[in-house]
Order: sequence, then structure tokens, then C-alpha cells
Amino acid sequence: MTNEETKKPKILQGTVVKDGNDKTVVVSVPRFVKHKKYQKYFKKDKRYQAHEEENAYKVGDKVEMSETKPIAKTKRFRVTKKI
Repeated sequence: MTNEETKKPKILQGTVVKDGNDKTVVVSVPRFVKHKKYQKYFKKDKRYQAHEEENAYKVGDKVEMSETKPIAKTKRFRVTKKI
């Protein structure tokens, strides 16, 4: 078995921040990072575009998304369920 065959898709949880496009939602995923000098934790957000076929999710919904093959130029995730 090679490393590519055993690789699991990345699963992220976040909040929908934009739903204006057709079949696409923008999901903000927060993470906590430790400052190198001051050793204090702070929150950073990263936004991902995710594919969503039915246009069922609205701004503010908590969702779970998983990594998939590229669907468009910037879409590499697919929304799997609402939390």
C-alpha cells in the first residue's frame, strides 16, 4: 500500500459566512494558535469555499465539510452535514 491509498480526507467544522453563489457556500473555520514570543493563544480564521448541491445552508449555520477532489478552481471541500 502506498501513502496515497491510506490517506483519509480532511474533515473540518465551521460556520457559513456567505451563501450568495449557486451551489457554493463560504465556510469560516477557526483555530487557536500560540504566539511564539508571548505564549498567548489567539484565534485565527480561514475561509474555504465548499460545494453544496441543494443550496440548503444559510449564513450562520454550523456545518461539517470533507476534503474532495477539485470541483472548481477554488473549491476543494464538500459540505457533508449540518451540526
